Amino acid sequence: MLAEQRRIKILELIREEGSAKVKELSVLFSVSSQTIRQDLEILSRSEPIVRDYGGAYLKSIPRQVLSLTLQHSENMNMKGVIAQEAVRHIRDRESLILDCGSTVTEIAKLLTQRSELKIVTNALNIALIIGSVPGFELLVSGGMFKPPTLSLTGEKAEEFFSQIHVDTLFLATGGISSDYHLTYPGLNDLPIKRVMLKAAGRTFLVADSTKFHKPSLLSLGSIDMIDTLITDDGIDIEDVKKIEDMGVKIIIAHENKLEE
Repeated sequence: MLAEQRRIKILELIREEGSAKVKELSVLFSVSSQTIRQDLEILSRSEPIVRDYGGAYLKSIPRQVLSLTLQHSENMNMKGVIAQEAVRHIRDRESLILDCGSTVTEIAKLLTQRSELKIVTNALNIALIIGSVPGFELLVSGGMFKPPTLSLTGEKAEEFFSQIHVDTLFLATGGISSDYHLTYPGLNDLPIKRVMLKAAGRTFLVADSTKFHKPSLLSLGSIDMIDTLITDDGIDIEDVKKIEDMGVKIIIAHENKLEE
């Protein structure tokens, strides 16, 4: 991997995790600690990160956490359309896992359209939304706090999700690669997402069309591990055909259709 490519990946990881340690990055990219320190120093000159002893962190973290906003909040119109479609597939008295992320947060905001739901999540912002709804049962995992996604991660969260079973999971992804693998820039969430998948009777992946052909550092696995993909009408027809050939149902949310 070229130095510039490595720095792009390092920045993606810090944006996802909120911070990163030199030792961890050195192992991950198979380069020396000195090389990583040089990378972080170069990135700190032009990118929104701060060099710290042993690593680096995002400048925006304190403000973002205090305001309970998510780091990734682009394409919100498309995410809102996807969320409206997703809620149509939720039944009253159903049990759900809500993954962290901006699209799943939009789903949480619309769940007042249903009644007597049992919600399980590792996202603190989603927990606050659901906790304000009378008649809903809410379970929140433990774990280490991950500021950019306002979520709980690590071994405690993994253990929590490994002990439950729900009807439906709404899963988020960082990207979908050209060979249709679910990709993520961060290190800590993959084990949790794996146990979430095992815990659910059916799985919906919610991903807007800008996520396609978006490689990243790590892969959760092939998209055929999920049952249904809900996306927007920006998806390419060739992607639709190939994913459906893999046995995954695709639901395309159309803004005009939802308004009717």
